[in-house]
Amino acid sequence: MHFAVKLSFKQLLLRIIFKRLMQHTLYHKELFLLESGGYLPDLTISYHTYGQLNEQKDNVIWICHALTASSDAAGWWNGLVGEGKIFDPRRHFIVCANILGSCYGTTGPLSVNRETGMPFYSSFPFITIRDMVQAHIVLRKALGIDHISVLAGGSMGGYQCLEWALMEKERIGRLFLLATSAAESAWGIAIHTAQRMAIEADGTFYLKEENAGSKGLKAARAIGLITYRNYHLIKEQQSDNDNNKIDLFKVSSYLNYQGDKLVSRFNALSYWVLSKAMDTHNISRNREKRLDETIKMINNQTLLIGISSDILCPPEEQRALAEALPFCRYEEIASPYGHDGFLIESDKISHIFLAWLDN
Repeated sequence: MHFAVKLSFKQLLLRIIFKRLMQHTLYHKELFLLESGGYLPDLTISYHTYGQLNEQKDNVIWICHALTASSDAAGWWNGLVGEGKIFDPRRHFIVCANILGSCYGTTGPLSVNRETGMPFYSSFPFITIRDMVQAHIVLRKALGIDHISVLAGGSMGGYQCLEWALMEKERIGRLFLLATSAAESAWGIAIHTAQRMAIEADGTFYLKEENAGSKGLKAARAIGLITYRNYHLIKEQQSDNDNNKIDLFKVSSYLNYQGDKLVSRFNALSYWVLSKAMDTHNISRNREKRLDETIKMINNQTLLIGISSDILCPPEEQRALAEALPFCRYEEIASPYGHDGFLIESDKISHIFLAWLDN
């Protein structure tokens, strides 16, 4: 049984202050070149840190977040990040940076373009997963971090980890990957394309306004949410008991609610840009090797976890990646929670991770 804990005003205030102390901003004044040939005139990176870098500088845990998350890893991954958890700020220096193109503080479509004095909006340049990693590298250097002990990420966060392991081999220790892949599948691209079609169908999308495309974003979220769950979970949790019902179904209300919830905290322009970036993900691109050969170039000790009911990044993709990685331990968690299992199954994930560290 779970009991709600009522916090005093003082406790709430201290929690807010403490949270703000962990959030930082880096302003990079130099031109930031993009893989596509474009550029950003400057770069702002919003990031969180938890704990302290030790004298040996060998206690760094760097977490790469997924599509609509933020740099506040202790907020969205609180089952793994925090005192007494596997990523413990009393022992580790934990870093999580908001990704390029997002709307949580790092340069994105709502940022002001220094060259025009106006927000980018739909003129924000095309970016890739590699561009996101290049921004992480800018931050790594600014923080004086020479080595990352564990680089962790699930879903799109795993895309960043795999790219980074190839871009800075000498800087990365172990890899901790969940529900991810070495290249975006046709299935994934199809889902993202459908989501962008929904956003583009919103007649406000190309307006130079912060809330442009918000109705399209709501529809895109509904499409995405179906893939984050699965048939069995939605059937179990969202079925109606009234056999005579012909409208206002429970699952429809649920999708509307979740769509509104995302619109209240995220931005359609960022969603569009980031989904395009996910489509670019292929670690073999321009490396003159087949995908399986490129994967074999990643010689880090790796823990890869798949979720049995994941239909977005299905276990077969995890197994194929594990077979190609030279030093990989693969574990598959039996879970009904689909793709979101990598966020929900904290106890199982923690147990597997600690056992892996001991080997």
